[in-house]
Order: sequence, then structure tokens, then C-alpha cells
Amino acid sequence: MSDPSDFFTHDIRVGSITRAEPFPQARQPAYKLWVDLGDEIGVKTSSARLTDLYGVADLVGRQVVCVVSFPARKIGPFMSEVLVLGVDTERGVVLLQPDDKVEDGQKIF
Repeated sequence: MSDPSDFFTHDIRVGSITRAEPFPQARQPAYKLWVDLGDEIGVKTSSARLTDLYGVADLVGRQVVCVVSFPARKIGPFMSEVLVLGVDTERGVVLLQPDDKVEDGQKIF
């Protein structure tokens, strides 16, 4: 079992999705996302497999929780810079999000 303090080695923050597009080049159905993580980090991109439960219009404006400290990964022709967090359920991935609106870029601790 990993040490619970390992959780704090990752930079996890809240951001708002400002843009979402279908990602037809992905191996599995996915969207390209642009997430505003506040003034300190700015807008970062993410490839996310959210097509089962969310449409593009459902995503824009939604706040999400992201790991910003993982290395960027190239997914086909797209660079995924942050990992948007969700729970994989039988119905599809359910996004993690704050209950109330918070400032973009706020750290999760």
C-alpha cells in the first residue's frame, strides 16, 4: 500500500473547461479539452474519454479537477498536458468537480 503522503506529491487543481471538441483521431472515443487553470498555470489541454455521459455542450463552462504535475503525453496528433479526473462507472466516466464554484487554479489538498 502506498504512503498517503504520496498524494501531496502531485499538483491537483480546479479548472474550468473553456473549449471542447470531438477527437476522432483517438483510439477510443474522446474529446479534446482546453482547461483554464487560473493565472499561475493558464489554459492547458487534455484528451478525455467522456463521450458516454457528456456532450461537448455539457462540458464547456464546467469546473473539473485536474492533475497538472504529470508529464504531457502525445495522444495521436494532440498534446494532453493535464489529466482530468473522473470515476469510471458502468455507465461511463463521471467527472470530479467541486460542489460550489471556486476560483480556477485552486489547489486540492
